Amino acid sequence: MRIMAQMAMVMNLDKCIGCHTCSVTCKQAWTNRTGMEYVWFNNVETRPGLGYPRTYEDQDTWQGGWELNKKGRLTLKAGGRWKKLATIFSNPKLPSLDDYYEPWTYDYANLTNAPAQDVFPVARPMSLISGKPMNIRWSANWDDNLGGSQEVAIKDPMLKGIEDKVKFEFEQTFMFYLPRICEHCLNPSCAASCPSGAIYKREEDGIVLVDQDRCRGWRMCVSGCPYKKVYFNHKTGKAEKCTFCYPRIEVGIPTVCAETCVGRLRYIGLMLYDADKVLDAASVEDDQALYEAQCDVFLDPNDPAVAREAELAGIPLDWIEAAKKSPVRRLIQDYKVALPLHPEYRTMPMVWYIPPLSPVVDVVKETGHDAESKDNLFAAIETLRIPVEYLANLFTAGDVATVSNVLKKLAAMRSFMRDINLGEDPDEEIARAVGMDGESMYEMFRLLAIAKYDERYVIPTAHVEQAHGLEELATECPVDFDYEADNGTFGEGSGDLTPVAVENFRMLQQRQEADDVNRLAGGRTSLRGRVNLLNWDGKGRPSGLFPEEEKKP
Repeated sequence: MRIMAQMAMVMNLDKCIGCHTCSVTCKQAWTNRTGMEYVWFNNVETRPGLGYPRTYEDQDTWQGGWELNKKGRLTLKAGGRWKKLATIFSNPKLPSLDDYYEPWTYDYANLTNAPAQDVFPVARPMSLISGKPMNIRWSANWDDNLGGSQEVAIKDPMLKGIEDKVKFEFEQTFMFYLPRICEHCLNPSCAASCPSGAIYKREEDGIVLVDQDRCRGWRMCVSGCPYKKVYFNHKTGKAEKCTFCYPRIEVGIPTVCAETCVGRLRYIGLMLYDADKVLDAASVEDDQALYEAQCDVFLDPNDPAVAREAELAGIPLDWIEAAKKSPVRRLIQDYKVALPLHPEYRTMPMVWYIPPLSPVVDVVKETGHDAESKDNLFAAIETLRIPVEYLANLFTAGDVATVSNVLKKLAAMRSFMRDINLGEDPDEEIARAVGMDGESMYEMFRLLAIAKYDERYVIPTAHVEQAHGLEELATECPVDFDYEADNGTFGEGSGDLTPVAVENFRMLQQRQEADDVNRLAGGRTSLRGRVNLLNWDGKGRPSGLFPEEEKKP
C-alpha cells in the first residue's frame, strides 16, 4: 500500500444558477493575457448542449482518454509511443478554432471618433487573432440556457440512445448547469500523452501542472485529455491548463472559482488514496464498474492503520487530520452522493458532482398528491424531466441504478427535513429506506445546505520546510531582459507573435511602474497627481498621495 494525498473538489449541481461568476473570476486571475483569449480554465455549460469545445465528449472523434487493448491493458486512445513518434509533426486530433471560438473585441474607437453623419456609428466585432472584422458564430457559452436548442443541444453526444426520452419543446424540456475545470486525475492521460514530459502530477497534493520550460508545444496533451481542459497558447507555443489555484491552496485558501461561487456549491478537501491500486482500478473491464473501482482506491483516514501508514509515507499529521474533516471525503465516501464525470475515460477524475434532483416536487404536485411524502418522491424520480439515463451517461458510464440511489438519498433528505422544519419528530424510516440513519442524514443536509465557509473548504497549508525549495525555483525564472512590446491595433492578442513570458512580464512591469496612465495607453496628455499604490510598500508616505505643503518664506 502506497498512500498519497490528493486535493479534490465536489460540486452540487442543484445549487448552480449559471451566473458564470466562477468563469469570469478565473479568467481574470489566470487567462487574461496574450494568447489565451479563447481559453477558459473554468466554464459553465448548459446541459443538454455541445459543451466547450464543441462535442468534446465525442471520443470517437477526438480520441481522448484511455481504453483497454485486446490484452486487457490500458493504452491511450490516441495511440502509444510508436504512433506518436510516427505522427509527432502532425497532430490532426485537435479541436479547431471554430470548435472553441475566435475571440473578439469591438471597434469602440469608431463610436467616439466617427464624424457627424446621418446614421449612428457602430462598433464592429474585430478578431483578437487577426485584428480584422469578423462575423461572430460561436463562443464558450453560445448555447447557454438552451439557446438554439433545436440546432445545437439536439446534437449533444450524451443523448445517444435516449433521444426518445428528451423533448426540446417549450415547457417539456429540461436543463441544468455543469461547471467544469481540469479534473486533476489520478491517472491523467494528458501527462501520458506528452512526448517531452512537461505535464506532471505534484506528489504532495496531486495537482496536475505544466512545466513551461519543458513544454515544446507538441499539443499531444490537448488530444490526450478527454475533457479538453488543456489549451494551446498560440503566442508562446506552450500548453496551459487549470492549476487548481495552487498558490492559494498552498496557503490554505480555496480556488478562485470556489471562493467567488455565488451558489456556494463547491467543496474542496483532501483525499487519501492507495497509489498502487490506481492502475488496476482504471483497468476494470466493465465501464459501469469504474465508479466503484475508484471508490475502492480511496482510503479512510479515520482507520488507525491507514493513518499510521500515511504518517510513515511522509504525509504530515495536520494533513491527515484535514483528510478526516474533508467535506469531499464525506460526500464521496460516507454519504455516497457525489459521482465522477465520465469515469469511462479511465483517467480517475478528482472533480466530482452531486447530480441535480430536478423539480421533483413540482412533478408530484401536478398529480394532486403530497409532494413531500417519501413514497411519492421515490416514485417521481423515474419520471423526472431530467432523464436518469442522461445523468447516468454523464456520471456513471450509463449505470442508471447508481444515479437513482443518489437521487433517492437527496429526495429522502428533503422529506426527512420537512418533518424537522414543521416541528415534528423526524421519521427514521425515511433514512433507513436509503441505507442511512437520521443523524447522518441531518449532517448531510447541513453540509449540502447551510455549511459554513470553513466546513466547505478544509485545505491544509503547505509546510514551512518547503519554502526554501520554492524560493530556489522562483529565482530561476530568466525573464528580466530588455523587450519592447509590439501589440496590434485591437488589443494584446493581435499583432506579431512574441514570446509571452517576456511580453507579460514587461507589460505588467509597465502597468505597475507607470504613474501616467495616458502614457501607458499611448496618449500624450499627462494626468498629474496620480499615485500608483501597487508600488507602495506600505511604509511612510508615497510621493504625491497628499498635497504638498507650501513652504513658508
